[in-house]
Amino acid sequence: MTAKDRARGAHGVEQVGTVDRVAVERVPAERAERALPADRISLTGLRVRGWHGVLPAERELGQEFVIDVTLWLDTAPAAAADDVTRTVHYGELAEALARVVGGEPVDLLETLAARLADVCLADSRVERAEVTVHKPAAPIPLAFGDVTVTITRDQDAATAARPRATAGTVADLDRG
Repeated sequence: MTAKDRARGAHGVEQVGTVDRVAVERVPAERAERALPADRISLTGLRVRGWHGVLPAERELGQEFVIDVTLWLDTAPAAAADDVTRTVHYGELAEALARVVGGEPVDLLETLAARLADVCLADSRVERAEVTVHKPAAPIPLAFGDVTVTITRDQDAATAARPRATAGTVADLDRG
């Protein structure tokens, strides 16, 4: 037996060095890479009047906001059963989002987008939500097409940041 054969050990793997210890680290959920469902539900172009902005006139007069959301979730259970209760009901989602946009005013689009993401992630089946808030009539004294803020939030971060209701659907938000 040669020195090289002895270095290979019982499993036939050549030993190229030694270590004093091996550390196994559990990666926190917010850092762990995990596969998202390939399925998505998108709701685009939801138009709602709101009173958001930093200027008094925006709070007084209001303006139209346009909302786009994309939800990542597994739609296979709903498809297999042909059952709307096993997926996100986009009509109920639209109504819940509209209540937020038409509700309590905030200064920033970023705050509004975060509140809308919370609505999307209230359904535990949703793994990720992307929310875009459009403010096409923003008070900018130059010609422009649109102002948008887009955020992406994951269920793990949402769960850690706020208490979760046990209810499984967007419709349950109102029944609290």
